[in-house]
Amino acid sequence: MNWLRTIVFRAIFYVLSVPIVATTPIAALFGQRVVIAHADRWSRMHRVLLRWILGITARVEGEVPTGQYLYVAKHEAMYETLELQLLLGSPAMVLKRELMRIPMWGWAAVQYGALVVDRDASSKALRALMREGAAVRASGRSVIVYAEGTRVPHGASPPLRSGFAGLYKALDLPVVPIALDSGRLLPKKGAKRPGVVTIRIGAPIPPGLPRREAEARVHAAINVLNPPAA
Repeated sequence: MNWLRTIVFRAIFYVLSVPIVATTPIAALFGQRVVIAHADRWSRMHRVLLRWILGITARVEGEVPTGQYLYVAKHEAMYETLELQLLLGSPAMVLKRELMRIPMWGWAAVQYGALVVDRDASSKALRALMREGAAVRASGRSVIVYAEGTRVPHGASPPLRSGFAGLYKALDLPVVPIALDSGRLLPKKGAKRPGVVTIRIGAPIPPGLPRREAEARVHAAINVLNPPAA
């Protein structure tokens, strides 16, 4: 049954996603507010299909703070890249450079407010990221980054990528860590399973801490929902 649900979900989600994604560059022509609303419709569709086809819902622990923050989230599935945009009020996203090279879509992502991160973490790339981050801070918009760099299986806890340190310094904003366990129900390979995804919003971590301390505190906070070590 789980495989059948998974196949039906994928078929419907991707068929409905094609026109939404294809028209994103058109929405971007009308400004940031329009393209954000357009993207939010995609996220809402994803949420509805998850609930009614896969039987997956979310439980939020903690409160979304008011104000401007750097959100740092665990990344175990595509799920959170859409769900957190709704939950957190459409923060600017940090995306890997490969996605920005997609014709037209990359341009639309910039209009949405995406910041580019280079996985090679060269000094030139980090300086560019810091400039873009400072511009977003001046706009008053929050930022979200998946600082592990890629999605990981539930229970894995790789170190944060170096881009986090550059963002943390450039933005000079409190960091709100977000732990989640979406990988339990939505593994990268295999059938999806019904259940409840826990999203735990941690206490803000102040700006201006030494790099190692900031990274250690954020790393611990986004991994609190990992299963205990045997």
